[in-house]
Amino acid sequence: MTDFSRVFERKRTHSLKWDHLNTIFQTDDLLPMWVADMDFQAPEVVNQAIKQRADHGFYGYTIINNELMYKVTDWLKETHQFKTNIDSLIFSPGVIPSINSAINVFTNPGDKILIQTPVYTPFFNLIKENDREIIEQELVHKNNRYEIDFKDFERKIKSGIKAFILCSPHNPVGRVWREDELKKMAEICLAHDVLIFSDEIHADLAFKEHKHIPIASLSEEISQQTITFMSPTKTFNLAGLQISYIIAENTKMRTKLANELNRQGMNMMNTIGVIALEAVYPQGRPWLNHLLEVISENKNYVKERLEKETSLKVIDSEGTYLLWIDCESLGFSPEELNEFFVKTAKVGLNRGSSYGKLGNQFMRMNIACPKEIIIEGTNRIINAINKK
Repeated sequence: MTDFSRVFERKRTHSLKWDHLNTIFQTDDLLPMWVADMDFQAPEVVNQAIKQRADHGFYGYTIINNELMYKVTDWLKETHQFKTNIDSLIFSPGVIPSINSAINVFTNPGDKILIQTPVYTPFFNLIKENDREIIEQELVHKNNRYEIDFKDFERKIKSGIKAFILCSPHNPVGRVWREDELKKMAEICLAHDVLIFSDEIHADLAFKEHKHIPIASLSEEISQQTITFMSPTKTFNLAGLQISYIIAENTKMRTKLANELNRQGMNMMNTIGVIALEAVYPQGRPWLNHLLEVISENKNYVKERLEKETSLKVIDSEGTYLLWIDCESLGFSPEELNEFFVKTAKVGLNRGSSYGKLGNQFMRMNIACPKEIIIEGTNRIINAINKK
């Protein structure tokens, strides 16, 4: 069983999170609590499966057979009550490359694509770099959580939107969308023939009081208008193994997207990623259950201390291991805010401004780490603010 309290040395392991600090923050004298990479070892079932494959010594071209695909559909059914079949699956190295391919296949240069801000930074880049137009539908910050302004959502959809990229659960604000919210968004998209690209990479990371619902699982009609992007990588800390899957129940859409991925050479999976996927579904569930308890405890600890000992407000997240922290009370500009956390607090967080202008007074904190690191990071922030 993984020891979630143990602190491991990760420097000099080609770790983006730990070995790239100078490039990202212009200093390496920081406690890194930024990129969505956990400081927990992957499930032991994964590590043992990889060791066994290494003993075998072959890493050639690797296929995904029906047995493995059934493991995926069984996971979706048991975990999210999402009943789909193996014919609806496509595999790729990652969610972002897959969404990029979907944008290329189903939209044209100049088309409008809707996102709900503040939102995951790569969404902006995907749309902009493909010469599509970004349309922002701003989430409403109310009572320390975020809600959807459905009048504004419908108004934006009616403006000629070709596709809507849904982030569910939402990164960085931590919302796990309710069934009524998902239905309303889907119905508006259906009424105006808008495609739904649903990034559900954090699907497995909803806290006990909340339930992730794949938007495509709501009805047959919605599933035919939706492409869902999922992966075990965020769930089990496997990002470097580059394995993800797509659920596309619309046959024509699935064929077009699969052809595009083949054209780009993204149809052959990482051998070790395939081994990990096979090992972790469903054997990784006990590890996941323990992880969610640890993250929930970490969230409560950080939220309680920051709100009691500083003027900061922590959005009450419903899922993910990323905290969205309201720093408006500090009175800094976005640049000054980032500089304060880097130079004074000595903590490397994600700057909120990179998630859209609504994030200008926020910072994103990764809490998927041992309690020792959580305590140290929280202390650094509190001490820096109290010295301000």
